[in-house]
Amino acid sequence: MKFCSNCGTKLIEGAIFCPECGTKNSFAGNSASIEQSQSDASQTIPAEHQSYQPKPVPPPVMNQYSPVSFVVEEKEFLKMVRVELQNSAFRYESGGMYYMRGNLELEANLPSAGGFLKSMVTKESVVKPVIRGSGTVFMEPTFGEFTILELNGEEWILDKGAYYASEMSIEIGSFTNNAFSSLFSGEGFFQTRVSGQGKVVIISNGPLELVELKNEKFVVDGQIAVARTSGIVLSVAKAAKGIFSSMTSGEGIVNTFTGTGKIYIAPVANRYITLTSLLSNINHNVLSIRNKG
Repeated sequence: MKFCSNCGTKLIEGAIFCPECGTKNSFAGNSASIEQSQSDASQTIPAEHQSYQPKPVPPPVMNQYSPVSFVVEEKEFLKMVRVELQNSAFRYESGGMYYMRGNLELEANLPSAGGFLKSMVTKESVVKPVIRGSGTVFMEPTFGEFTILELNGEEWILDKGAYYASEMSIEIGSFTNNAFSSLFSGEGFFQTRVSGQGKVVIISNGPLELVELKNEKFVVDGQIAVARTSGIVLSVAKAAKGIFSSMTSGEGIVNTFTGTGKIYIAPVANRYITLTSLLSNINHNVLSIRNKG
């Protein structure tokens, strides 16, 4: 409780002047000064005595490259992939670049010793060059067929030599078949594994057809399966039970895919691959006859 210093009248809380004599209240502003002094004191408290304030969580690190555009073009019976880059990058099978235009750089890093071994059995180059920057890249023309897969976190197993190019967000590894399947399926011991989010370009001898399995079995005679999701298991078996049945049916060892997932198959080669193979066989037979003569 406060009183006027001049007449002794009881002062109303917060009053600046005495209601009786009009004398200015000498206590006015003290509370504000106290609050100000407390505020100043809090600013001078040593850091170790202040309450902990956690730092804001930084945003997640995103892919530093912009998406890449892969476009398949047909020119004079040949097909080629056009790649459009805008501050981005992509990885491709060695020897696949035809020409490029723009502010682009090409680099190639040597892999580990294990990478050299796997490249020998997957029929793919040990070195996967990378092109970075902004511009346009045209890949080598071919009679083959190109298919662009859009991966959304899933994993695919590719046939030998099927990998062609991919975005940098795609992880490339190897898949190991069991010993029996690798010997008789024709797929070999190692196959290429791709996973992640982004686009992958695969090459095949003919147009692809999609087969979806739901806890089913899919049997093929020959190497027509180009790609499969990791939920599909490859095994080999006799087409018919018993040796005699296999001989009379005309079918020997077949590739069997079981499980739930997707399979891309190339049932037939396109007309250009077929014609090229036919001409190659004719040329081989002619050379054999000439050598015997």
